[in-house]
Amino acid sequence: MSEARESASLRALEEVAARAAAAGRLEPPGGEAVLRSVVEIAVTLFAAEAVSIALHDPATDRLVIRVAAGPQGGGAVGISFAPATGIAGYVFTTGQPLAVADVAADPRFDRSIAERTGYVPRSILAVPVILEDGAAVGVLEVLDRGADASLGLRDLDLAAQLARQAAVVVRASRVEREGTELLRQALIRLAADPAADEPALADAVADAAVGLDGEAGDRLWALADAVARARRASPEQVGLVVEILDALARRAVRPAPRSFRR
Repeated sequence: MSEARESASLRALEEVAARAAAAGRLEPPGGEAVLRSVVEIAVTLFAAEAVSIALHDPATDRLVIRVAAGPQGGGAVGISFAPATGIAGYVFTTGQPLAVADVAADPRFDRSIAERTGYVPRSILAVPVILEDGAAVGVLEVLDRGADASLGLRDLDLAAQLARQAAVVVRASRVEREGTELLRQALIRLAADPAADEPALADAVADAAVGLDGEAGDRLWALADAVARARRASPEQVGLVVEILDALARRAVRPAPRSFRR
């Protein structure tokens, strides 16, 4: 590799690293630990025998149980299955929550998967883990809620709230994966235009970053790009950016006017 190309590649890497670092700072840390806390809390709230979260792995096109808790949850972690299999698969592919009081009477139940975990439940409450763009990325399952408790809409709502916490973690984990894709796209652009100067390369990386999510409503990388660029601004300009973001943050948590509430 020529010295000029090597220098350009390093600049591309620096541009990507700046945006990935900014995106990472915008997301909550400790993803796996947060997922574990979600299932542990669910076990307590539902007095369940087991609670698990299975996430879709695009590379293998399988649902993989990432975390589990409860007296009967220990053998589930790491087990994978086809995304349309069982009650979990039904919930994942349809995006619809499901409460089944007697799994033995439900044709969607796949006993073989349960047997692989070492525990065959009597009842299952399952809700999809859904990102802000509406894409299902996994399933949270509650197995055998307390013996004297019945499954109802309130239980589904509570489980859905827990699944939303899991979705935040999944979204955060995309930063690392998308950072790799961002670098790949930047190097492709560099190869197409080896004479690109530094500002042009920065713009190319920014364009690739904004296009990663594919959904106009998800602006994480656009915000990360703005933060990365702001780091190069003068102290006075940075101060102005901080003031603007602070004002927006305060406005975001302020209750909406009553006339606009649904």
